[in-house]
Amino acid sequence: MRSFIDNVDFFKGNDPEKIAEKYGTPLYVYNEDIIRDRMTKAANVITKYPYKANYSCKTNTNLEILKIALSVGVNADAMSEGEIRMLLKAGFSPDRIFYVCNNVSAQEMKYALDNGIQVSLDSLDQLRLFGEINRGGSCAVRINPGVGAGHHEKVVTAGKKTKFGIAEEDIDRIFDVAGEYDLKIAGINQHVGSQFLDPSPFLAAVDNLLRIAMKFKKLEFIDFGGGYGIPYHKLDDEQEFDMEHFSKEFTEKLDRFVNEYGSNPLFKSEPGRYCVAEGGVILGRVHSIKQNSGIKYVGTDVGMNVLVRPSMYDSWHDIEVLSNGKVVDRTEGKMEKVTVCGNICESGDVLCKDRELPIIKDNDLICVLDAGAYGYSMCSSYNTRLRPAEVMICSDGSVKLIRRRETFEDMFALYE
Repeated sequence: MRSFIDNVDFFKGNDPEKIAEKYGTPLYVYNEDIIRDRMTKAANVITKYPYKANYSCKTNTNLEILKIALSVGVNADAMSEGEIRMLLKAGFSPDRIFYVCNNVSAQEMKYALDNGIQVSLDSLDQLRLFGEINRGGSCAVRINPGVGAGHHEKVVTAGKKTKFGIAEEDIDRIFDVAGEYDLKIAGINQHVGSQFLDPSPFLAAVDNLLRIAMKFKKLEFIDFGGGYGIPYHKLDDEQEFDMEHFSKEFTEKLDRFVNEYGSNPLFKSEPGRYCVAEGGVILGRVHSIKQNSGIKYVGTDVGMNVLVRPSMYDSWHDIEVLSNGKVVDRTEGKMEKVTVCGNICESGDVLCKDRELPIIKDNDLICVLDAGAYGYSMCSSYNTRLRPAEVMICSDGSVKLIRRRETFEDMFALYE
């Protein structure tokens, strides 16, 4: 692909240079149409049976993006009291929020209960805690299906080497604890991992969870988790996740289960990254170009405080170069091998190493693709750098500020 942002008209006719000048860099930019399209596809993975996609809002909790999810009709997962508050603020009703907690206090759990939100527990200890504060209540339990998948071990959320879920060998103890506190197990859920383009591990985990579901009577819902990947190497023509083929195989497995179980609970999944990753980019400014020991370094203001994924996960993000607001064509003109880095005082503050990119000049813009998921939501103020602004390219082509840039006054406000 010569250029993703040109191919999809990401900026909808707006000059990215003017956007950068108005709102400053680094800057998160989202495309409403792309986000709506991906959320709609996620919402229609299963059409034969009652089904709900629960947007994993940890990927991006910007209120405007949550409002898009609300309007499209997807529900949402929350992992913390803060995420619950954001979802309620965005307009989600409690019955559209699923609180999938991990190692939380009674106080946080009680906040969800006081707001009428369904809770999933991922350990026997947490199940007991739930019983102590809500005897006779209804809850879900998170099962570790023994199958994991993902592009890095830190995003694999099931299998033998992960902190998440209750192991299958402890399922009988779930029933013991539930009986002790008169709890109703309304649903079971899992999460295999994140960023898989091959659906095979997920489908294997579906089979496994459906087998485990047979041990539970009259389940109201079964949540299969998520993790559908996106092509991070799209400029090299990496193929998209085959949602149509995946949906067909997924439905066939549900057919067999419903026939054997005798009823069809509400089925759920938890797409997060798939919904928003491709709908977001980062615009950054080039401030320095230099040679060190034969390596050409391109220094930008997109530090690891702005996008931590490359430093934390060795994640790949395609980068396009813009000069005077126009994409520099990768297929025409000279390319060179460079290392693109940020402005943070860490040797690991690197966006890419030894990457073939068009010739870059001081004051050019870089456009970091696929930054809509786990981008701003993992931002920090490390080195006392300010968090960036976020803008939305709306469906009508207008540019809307959806979160202002942090100020030093914001930081000082936390001190007494």
